[in-house]
Amino acid sequence: MQDLCELLGGNPYPGRGIAVGHGRVYYFIMGRSANSRNRIFAETEDGIRTEAHDPALVEDPSLIIYHPVRAMGDDLVVTNGDQTDTIVEAGDFRAGCMSRTYEPDDPNWTPRISAIVHPDGSFEMSILKNDGSGRCSRQFFCYEGVDEGRGYFLSTYQGDGDPLPSFAGEPVEVSMPEPDAVWAALDEDNKVSLYANVGGAVTLYNKNLGD
Repeated sequence: MQDLCELLGGNPYPGRGIAVGHGRVYYFIMGRSANSRNRIFAETEDGIRTEAHDPALVEDPSLIIYHPVRAMGDDLVVTNGDQTDTIVEAGDFRAGCMSRTYEPDDPNWTPRISAIVHPDGSFEMSILKNDGSGRCSRQFFCYEGVDEGRGYFLSTYQGDGDPLPSFAGEPVEVSMPEPDAVWAALDEDNKVSLYANVGGAVTLYNKNLGD
């Protein structure tokens, strides 16, 4: 098991990431461009959405404005893109993921990462990525639950680069520290926002709002 804060602190650009643990869910976004950095998380009736911090500076809203977190009945859906809506509208996590593919952002072909958390503590994670030939590899990981203080982490990238290297392998087993520690561990230049759900209590961190 790796320490989540050490994992994040040693990586200047994991991109977007999901960590699911015992009673805890974290989702963060980072950005290298001005367009990606011009965002905040805002609460909605059933979760959160990304919004432009300064609408006048938006260059391209595609792939950066979406609902990362939504409720689906008693389940919680967390993703790095508009596949959140696809999953919720389908009413089925796997069916929603199977109908989507990786992001069309050549040459990075950013993976779509998703998770669904059930009331009994079990959860499922998914990554949709380019297999190197232009085909989509759809991988699913199912967990009956985890012990307190532990969780699993999935991100879009392994680190910085050009093109950006996609996440590889299974979700990483990690410790699940307090939200403040996770926010502090993210690279100061690249971090944008963090969603933290601890026992149902949601806290949002937004660099653009001075958090």
